[in-house]
Amino acid sequence: MISKGLSAILSFAVKEARRRRHEYVCVEHILYAILRDSGGIELIEVCGGNVENIQNELEKFFNEKLEKIPADKEYVLQQTMQFQRVIQRAVNHVRSVEKDAVYIGDILASMLEEKNSHAAYFMAAEGITRLDVLNVISHGSRGETFKDGPDPGLLTTRKDKKRPLDPLEAFTLDLVDRAVNGKLDPLIGRFGEMERTIHVLCRRRKNNPVFVGEPGVGKTAMAEGLAQKIARGDVPEFLKDARIFSLDLGALLAGTKYRGDFEQRLKAVISALLKREKAILFIDEIHTIIGAGATSSGTMDASNILKPALATGELRCIGSTTYEEFKRFFEKDRAFARRFEKIDICEPSIDDTVRILKGLKACYEDHHQITYTDQALKTACELSAKHINERYLPDKAIDVMDEAGVLLRLSGGSRRKRVQPSDIEKVVSKIARIPTRSVSTSDKASLEHLEERLKEKIFGQDDAIASLVKAIKRSRAGLGAQERPIGSFLFTGPTGVGKTEVARQIARILGVQFLRFDMSEYMEKHAVARLIGAPPGYIGFEQGGLLTDQIRKSPYSVLLLDEIEKAHIDMYSILLQVMDHAALTDNNGKTADFRNVILIMTSNAGAREMVSHAIGFGGDSIGNAAGKGKKAIEEFFSPEFRNRLDDIINFRSLDMNIMERVVDKFIDELTPLLAVKKIDLSLSPAARQWLAKHGFDLHFGARPLDRLIQKEIKDVLTDEILFGKLVKGGKVLVKVVGDRLVFAYS
Repeated sequence: MISKGLSAILSFAVKEARRRRHEYVCVEHILYAILRDSGGIELIEVCGGNVENIQNELEKFFNEKLEKIPADKEYVLQQTMQFQRVIQRAVNHVRSVEKDAVYIGDILASMLEEKNSHAAYFMAAEGITRLDVLNVISHGSRGETFKDGPDPGLLTTRKDKKRPLDPLEAFTLDLVDRAVNGKLDPLIGRFGEMERTIHVLCRRRKNNPVFVGEPGVGKTAMAEGLAQKIARGDVPEFLKDARIFSLDLGALLAGTKYRGDFEQRLKAVISALLKREKAILFIDEIHTIIGAGATSSGTMDASNILKPALATGELRCIGSTTYEEFKRFFEKDRAFARRFEKIDICEPSIDDTVRILKGLKACYEDHHQITYTDQALKTACELSAKHINERYLPDKAIDVMDEAGVLLRLSGGSRRKRVQPSDIEKVVSKIARIPTRSVSTSDKASLEHLEERLKEKIFGQDDAIASLVKAIKRSRAGLGAQERPIGSFLFTGPTGVGKTEVARQIARILGVQFLRFDMSEYMEKHAVARLIGAPPGYIGFEQGGLLTDQIRKSPYSVLLLDEIEKAHIDMYSILLQVMDHAALTDNNGKTADFRNVILIMTSNAGAREMVSHAIGFGGDSIGNAAGKGKKAIEEFFSPEFRNRLDDIINFRSLDMNIMERVVDKFIDELTPLLAVKKIDLSLSPAARQWLAKHGFDLHFGARPLDRLIQKEIKDVLTDEILFGKLVKGGKVLVKVVGDRLVFAYS
């Protein structure tokens, strides 16, 4: 029932009484032993007592009031009745509250009930009451636990504490002090945002700026940058000698088991800030204080405690949060939000990020003991922006720079101490999980051979491919409109002629994401809203839009809107904004940037007219067909829609001469699949011609040929691979006998 710590204290009390040759061990010996224990000392101090004064009084009591037994006389040490009552009372109390053991605090509380004892008198003289002790132990503090340090909240709020602990020291971090000691990274740029912040702080009322921006754009760095300006004295006279205290909400909440603890600590912090001249409170992730410390909807939380001080302008507060959290928590508490002035921290451009990295370069060079070339820093910005999605500049570029330094420093065999663009490419390929060859700072090589590589995969559409490549090159050369997508194209023509495949191949060759949206899913008005997010009051309002989210995740991409003519008319209104300004705003107010997107829309509008008029004799019929198809497109799509397109590219129907090349393409795609099974497939010229002839369909393009190859070749080989002659592999020659395909195995 007696705790180990208390048992040691009682043993020491008995030994001390015997050492001093006292006839009885009394309550004062227990108090003396408690004051020799670190946990007991802390407990007495928390209750407001002076340990040294009590020890002096006890020494005087032992020397003057208690008789000593002569050294040559044998005796048995006895316990006083008070001694026994104190222990028994403490045990009874512990049993009544169903605690597991008796601790130092329980003994002290019991001791204070012995009104006639000198021990109780000495503690009362120091202002210690039984209620004080019970208050401490009721908060879960049991004497021994004070060896790890007392509860800061209790230390800061007792008025009669002899050694008060500053709540700002316990629960905040002085950013200006860290800036003076060189522990903060420099802030590069952000001159407009910093000037606005200083203006808000100098206001008489509502002088509380809140930085709102995406994660990683530099919101916390803004507060640290302001602290550095204050440390340098580069601020108006009004803010000179100001201090910025960053609130540690985790420390504020730690150990607050009972109602009122958290509020008491926060009030202590606010009071300390109000007493300091020119003190500024910085709350990172300020949305976390809305609801902090509240156990139910009716309980006052941290934001409500802050409101009075913020409203009067006595307390200056800087906050930071993301757009999502600002909308989710901040805007719902209008009374709290109106006390702050919103300052948007936008994602910096690639050029701005390069300047930021150059400013931070020295810090990382000192840490990694290497150097960065300017080209490596530029590469880090460009590649992180292009390939690392769902994160924002400059954070992701800084991470790439940092990891490249680690990579070079830890490569034991390398004596090179300069980070080159090739090192950056390796890091980005690991982070983005893409092949290193796909990571390049420039796509000039890809663009130079784009037309040839597309023609290797797409047959019979040379004119369409040439028009498309010219438009893409024009944009990449900087001769296209700056505030528009790289290109906005409408692919028209019969089904199965390669419209979708061209978009897929462009994404593969350029090494960017391929995003495909099937417009048949957006035939209804309410379905179109899913692209930019549901309106307020509907399910999914807080989730954002499918299209806008995808573009934010993959800003460098080929966006394919397949069969655009099937979409609801509202879809065209959305696309007008994208094609004109390369921007689209979702239901949460966040803007998706389409400036690095190749927008491709496919349509079968006019295809029927083109095919029906293309059958005939003479060259005039083909021109007629194109004219009829163009007229059908003009009737279907509005003038304002067509006027914003970079080009309407018509895909021709496949003719018989092209089909044999399409056969080779499909067989080439099948060859690596068969190679895994150790099977070598070859076709005779007659077999190629047979497949081309039987797979040709003017209306449906290459798809009937794909189905024919599946039926006539893949299905036959499937049975042989599973059960027949190709179980262990082999060679297969496909020939034509009569008017059907024959397979020869070897």
